[in-house]
Amino acid sequence: MSKAFTKETDTDDEPSLPPQAPVGASKNYITPQGYARLRRELLDLIDDERPKVVEIVHWAASNGDRSENGDYLYGKKRLREIDRRIRFLTKRLEIADVVDPSVHTGSDQVFFGATVTYAEEDGVERTVTILGIDEADNSLQQISWISPVARALLKAREGDEVTLQTPAGLRTLEILRVEYPVAAPR
Repeated sequence: MSKAFTKETDTDDEPSLPPQAPVGASKNYITPQGYARLRRELLDLIDDERPKVVEIVHWAASNGDRSENGDYLYGKKRLREIDRRIRFLTKRLEIADVVDPSVHTGSDQVFFGATVTYAEEDGVERTVTILGIDEADNSLQQISWISPVARALLKAREGDEVTLQTPAGLRTLEILRVEYPVAAPR
């Protein structure tokens, strides 16, 4: 069958978008640093990466037969990925609610942006930082503010014990220390 009459789809083995906020999370809280990082990524895609790929696709298209031209086919696929990421970042930045956690410096209560050290029932101490959905990285002990652990910790104070519902049952966490970043000098 001629490829002229087939529809090209972009669903073939392409990576999916990062997870959206759960239905209950209507806010997109983010720290100023997280917002700046997402904005840098967006501007890099728009100003740097996308023009380079467009140039490659234009060059590849000028070589003739596009149906078997790997540079052209890969370039078009990469352009779709870049455009999809640009749309995603634009939407996330539009609804972002930038919250500066340094305003709580010196507080012993847990709010967005806090770094919390807590002890589990078995005595194991853990330290986590509560950040936005788009900036949390579990490998760096950063958790999203909508995670079960963060929801259990929010609004509690140093010395409080909070209850965390887990699949294995209820667990008690004791908050040992609450810290906030120091405001950057202006």
